[in-house]
Amino acid sequence: MFTQDRNQIRQFYFDTWRKRLDGVPLEPMESLVAGVIEQHPEYHKLLENPEAAIDRDYLPEMGESNPFLHMGMHIGLHEQISSNRPQGIGEIHRTLTTKTGDPHEAEHRMMECLAEALWQAQRENRLPDETAYLEALQRLVTP
Repeated sequence: MFTQDRNQIRQFYFDTWRKRLDGVPLEPMESLVAGVIEQHPEYHKLLENPEAAIDRDYLPEMGESNPFLHMGMHIGLHEQISSNRPQGIGEIHRTLTTKTGDPHEAEHRMMECLAEALWQAQRENRLPDETAYLEALQRLVTP
């Protein structure tokens, strides 16, 4: 799954979802991806029709959101939380989950901070600012 090729990444989603539907045993990364897909029933039909979706562009200026980006951000957060990197993100997630009552909702709120950190880094052609990212996340849980 570690590639820059958009179609290879998308194909991994399609293949993983097909394996889940067919009851085929999954590798750990596939289990993570399938779990994220299961939380997004609005994407199930899309993932069952790879020919229509693999090359599609999703344009924000046309009011479209990219389902692969959305799920990828969930996966990225799962990886960050499980490794507690950046330091403290696991506790922020636990606190926000308690506050919202829903781990998925907590992730959606955290994704806004992640998206901002990634956008800033891309705009300024630098690595994401981990300190600013953690400060934004911390604001989600402090009154």
